[in-house]
Amino acid sequence: MGTSFKNITADDVTTTRTLLHENIPITGTLVSGTYGAVAGTAFPNELNIKNYSHGMFQSVYDYPFMSSSANHIMDITIGYSSGSTIAAATNTQHEKKRNIYNQMAQVLMGNDVTGSVQLFDQDGDITGGGTKLTSCVFLNFSRLLTKDEIKKGQTSISFLTGGHYVTGALSAGNLFTMVDASASTDYRINSPAGEYGILYQQYTTTPVGLLYYQAGIAVVTSSVFLNMSASLESGVAAYNLLQAIGTAAGLNADNTPLILSVTGAFTGSTIRQVADQIRHRTHNISFNNTTELNSTIYFCRANHNEFNYSSNPTYLTASKVFVKENNLDVPVSYATTVGLYSADSELLAVAKLSEPLKKTPNNEMTLKVRLDY
Repeated sequence: MGTSFKNITADDVTTTRTLLHENIPITGTLVSGTYGAVAGTAFPNELNIKNYSHGMFQSVYDYPFMSSSANHIMDITIGYSSGSTIAAATNTQHEKKRNIYNQMAQVLMGNDVTGSVQLFDQDGDITGGGTKLTSCVFLNFSRLLTKDEIKKGQTSISFLTGGHYVTGALSAGNLFTMVDASASTDYRINSPAGEYGILYQQYTTTPVGLLYYQAGIAVVTSSVFLNMSASLESGVAAYNLLQAIGTAAGLNADNTPLILSVTGAFTGSTIRQVADQIRHRTHNISFNNTTELNSTIYFCRANHNEFNYSSNPTYLTASKVFVKENNLDVPVSYATTVGLYSADSELLAVAKLSEPLKKTPNNEMTLKVRLDY
């Protein structure tokens, strides 16, 4: 009978790497609580927002989180360093806020030569000193959205920094947008968590945060919400962000907005309360994710004198080739399947052809089998 197996050499194998990108838009409507408050509860107990008894972060889902169809979007939390000017043992949830900052900084920035946790640096130049980000908002995007990493230079995060919520309605506020401009070529590699870029206030060179591409985490300085000049797109002179923070509903007893500066919010409100107000001021988040597709391609070659017969028992009738009309006809076979075997003759992969391919001594064929990882 003819050939049934053939060794694949190194010349028959090649590898490729393909980067696939998908745009991920996260609207403020979704983050602010698309599905409204839980029945029988006061605003802002939204159905697609999950809070935890430990009170250290808040999770956002695209559907009510109790639903089997719900997908995790991101987690929101805040924290400050021990050396921050707002750090004090009397602050609400002081230890938790300090521990969150230290945990994030240790994972994303690492330790220095003395073993101390390095603080988040405004421009990423850790050894050069400079301005440190000592009180921050952390947006931790789910792996479902970021895939292998966030694509550099494609991220935009916008906050309505002058508005506040009153009984569930957002009043008009200034739009503050930050982008990782030029990050496709200007990014940092001095993080144990991978590559990261600088988030700048849009249309300016003012750094306001850091974006960790492989980790899928945005670190935004709290000063974004404190008396900064308005973004150029709003045309408004100045604003003070965090109003309506301090109670679960963000209101005083008489239902008027509770006015707190961002400093007052970070020191006098719980993490959940601040996370609620950060969510309620999220206008839009957009980025492109990246999926790395690694492929091995096997070129399975059948020369003119190979694979012209079949080992299938039905190929023979009375010791004669069934597909031949007479002994002078050339043998014919039809390829339908390619199997890849180990050195121990163990079947590892199977490739099916969309239709049988005719093989005779008068033709040759090369079938390309691709395995994606």
